[in-house]
Amino acid sequence: MSATLSRGDWARALLVITIWGLNFVVMKWGVATLSPLLLCALRFMAASLPFLLFVRPPRNLRWSVIAAYGVVQGVGQFGLLLSAMKVGMPAGMASVVLQTQAFITMLLAAVLLGEKPQRWQWLGLCIAIGGLLFIGMAHGDSPADMPLLGFVLVVGAAAMWAGSNLLTRLAAQQGAYDAVAFIVWSSLFSILPLLGLSLWLEGGPHAVLQQLQGIGWRELAVVGYLAFLSTLVGYGLWTRLLQRYAASTVAPLSLIVPVVGLLSAMLLLGERPSPWQWLGTLGVLAGMCINQFGGRWARRRD
Repeated sequence: MSATLSRGDWARALLVITIWGLNFVVMKWGVATLSPLLLCALRFMAASLPFLLFVRPPRNLRWSVIAAYGVVQGVGQFGLLLSAMKVGMPAGMASVVLQTQAFITMLLAAVLLGEKPQRWQWLGLCIAIGGLLFIGMAHGDSPADMPLLGFVLVVGAAAMWAGSNLLTRLAAQQGAYDAVAFIVWSSLFSILPLLGLSLWLEGGPHAVLQQLQGIGWRELAVVGYLAFLSTLVGYGLWTRLLQRYAASTVAPLSLIVPVVGLLSAMLLLGERPSPWQWLGTLGVLAGMCINQFGGRWARRRD
């Protein structure tokens, strides 16, 4: 595999980073008029149902893995993330806290898969936890503050993302598969649980029906962005990059996503992180850099 991206693949990588960075602002716009679980259900309906007749199920994968991924990612990760946005979690801070999935994945892989984290990974984890503590201490009750519940929900979403990462590894062990087909068919298994939870927790059938009847162009644009750009285009291009280049070349590019998330939230939503949140953000990003590049630095020193 090549270690250097071509110009075309650099453009594709920057496109994915921009799409995923802006994703948090778009979600914030969406939950302003739609309940989070209903919005999440509409996202996966749009990412799945229109394509089932044209996209074949992924080969070499057990249906249990496809279904589990759909539930863990769709209901767990995005259900919790959108719920956090609804209760007031700032979009910029959500983009930072969600990246702790890398460390939760590391811990789950150590417990469940027997993988042994390296010394620099433990160091990165400790620094990132310190950053999270600073961010968590900056919560408050006013509309301009980050609610503690929102912070906890995003950490839960990061844990669900880590679980879906392990399922992706399990899927890769079963053989090569088409990433877009995997997303389309796994999204199918998110729909009914999300609709059921929405009917149960978000006001019942009458409230859900009222929201559906009130959907306008803004809501359709939000659902379209989340379904087609963030889900299908984003994950499709990212998987293509991982197939063509070493993971050590592609994975560090995801560090730019929270930077885009923070800047876009400041420009488009007027968010202004507090000094404690900035300090915590630096801690999380520093920990992620050590986790990603620590092995390279250690080899150079040796």
